[in-house]
Amino acid sequence: MKLASLKHARDGKLVVVSRDLTQMADASDIAPTLQAALDDWSEVEPLLQKRYEKLNEGKINARPFTEADCASPLPRAFQWADGSAYINHVELVRKARGAEVPESFYQDPLMYQGGSDTFLAPHDNIEFPQTEGWGVDFEAEVCVITDDVPMGTPADKAGDHIKLLVLVNDVSLRGLIPGELAKGFGFFQSKPSSAFSPVCVTPDELGPDWASNKVHRPLVSHLNEEKFGEPNAGVDMTFDFSELVSHAAKTRNLGAGAIIGSGTVSNKEDGQPGRPVKDGGLGYSCIAEIRMIETINDGRASTPFMDFGDRIRIEMFDRDGQSIFGRIDQTVTQKEG
Repeated sequence: MKLASLKHARDGKLVVVSRDLTQMADASDIAPTLQAALDDWSEVEPLLQKRYEKLNEGKINARPFTEADCASPLPRAFQWADGSAYINHVELVRKARGAEVPESFYQDPLMYQGGSDTFLAPHDNIEFPQTEGWGVDFEAEVCVITDDVPMGTPADKAGDHIKLLVLVNDVSLRGLIPGELAKGFGFFQSKPSSAFSPVCVTPDELGPDWASNKVHRPLVSHLNEEKFGEPNAGVDMTFDFSELVSHAAKTRNLGAGAIIGSGTVSNKEDGQPGRPVKDGGLGYSCIAEIRMIETINDGRASTPFMDFGDRIRIEMFDRDGQSIFGRIDQTVTQKEG
């Protein structure tokens, strides 16, 4: 099943979207918003599924689906926690500054709690008053959305609470991160509003590409019309989504609609850091990663971070080349006033 939230009031208006992302049908009579649906998922999901099937069969009134009309599936959420499940990314960060990765990082996931009160729509501009010194970067990731997860849920049970999948651009301001982390209190200003894909999907939509609580498809990003990365989200993922959900719920209950991110998707190649797409590699899911490799190889980074006018597109395709989640498509612009 595929769901989206049309821009409407603060929390959107729920619609079901056809498998090929061309048509949609109103679902607000079943649940006015996606959050309302998740609050009563066991009762609402069968009704939404039935409408989804009728939509795909052409047995229900439908309208054309336009991604630009969408808010993020959850325009705001009670919980947004982002992991760093791809240790290759962490290893490169550490190596670039001459530091080792602590052994605990391979057994205990990294995770931070992000701001969730104002998500960007998937085609919204990324607005900042300045870019100089801020190090504007994108991070292409996969996320899961859960129902209610009780505190202490073990990893072998946490996967049962994963109800939806979605993509995210976890916007990061690399130039502000060191100063914030030096305070010993974590991210805040360096992690502005994220944007999620137009559509979220139930795991069954991926068929065999949802396995072992991982999404086994390439995550494709284009920066200024050039392919920047296509690493496979199911490869080199040290912690799967059941482990990430369990980690988030270790000391707290997670409310329905909690979003848990994978962190930047990152692949190795033959045990070594990945190569740029232009060199025949799988590329990267953020600018920081290629800058780390440049620093390791050349002693300095040469690829610039994003500036006003730069455009990022993030998308995932099924085995037939059909977009699964729709496209995150954003341009960095200067905030007026």
